[in-house]
Amino acid sequence: MKTYTTLLQDQTGAVRTITTNRPEVLNAQSRILLEELDDAFNRAVDDDSVRVIVLAGAGKHFSAGHDLGSKEEMADQQKTALEPGFKGEYRRIFERFYENTMRWRDLPKPTIAQVQGYCIMGGMMIASACDLIVASDDALFADRAVRWGGAHVQYFSMPWELGPRKAKEFLFTADEITAQEALTHGMVNRVVARDALEAETLALAQKIAAKPSFALKATKQALNHVQDVQGRKNAQAHVFSLHHLLHAHNELVYGMPMDPNGL
Repeated sequence: MKTYTTLLQDQTGAVRTITTNRPEVLNAQSRILLEELDDAFNRAVDDDSVRVIVLAGAGKHFSAGHDLGSKEEMADQQKTALEPGFKGEYRRIFERFYENTMRWRDLPKPTIAQVQGYCIMGGMMIASACDLIVASDDALFADRAVRWGGAHVQYFSMPWELGPRKAKEFLFTADEITAQEALTHGMVNRVVARDALEAETLALAQKIAAKPSFALKATKQALNHVQDVQGRKNAQAHVFSLHHLLHAHNELVYGMPMDPNGL
């Protein structure tokens, strides 16, 4: 398996586990991490020995979301600046956070997010793009975009994860929800003790991996297609533009992409 700077990988039988490995910043998602994750997913898909992919996060927390301020990310942004203005920012956000996550949702192999601790904003995006979520009993989920003058994260899955009414409460309040609440509303599949999380996730992955791979691929495609013909993919494309509109509004009014009154 390829070696990465921000990821760890191991394989047990037909289960490939990809672990984001930036625990010092709560696995915040830098450009490098996201590009390496995309490459690792693609390699797992192309490897016939892999039937199920598990996505995990090293340390106490699954992911606190996008990397907005680490020294590494700030230095990288200086070196990889895109076109100025909203045009460049739209391209950056579209490619890094929307396009990537939509692609990962449709990977042709089953994916399981192994979630502990904080699963916030961008962390929740990549977890919800997985087919299944196994959460530890201390997991916490949050989308704080409204608090900061936004509408939601770039990959807008909450109406399908929680149902429209609970999603409105979740987004309007910007409150955290616990793993047990997430289970009650169908956002996660299982809640297990923290010290059993890895073993329970692996056991579920191995059970799935024992099934015919082509049948798993077709079943995933069928279920995703049902949501898409109901309008999910078109809706997500539209509301991504609303996400960017709020950033543009805040830049014009406050000189920053977030409303400082909500910080």
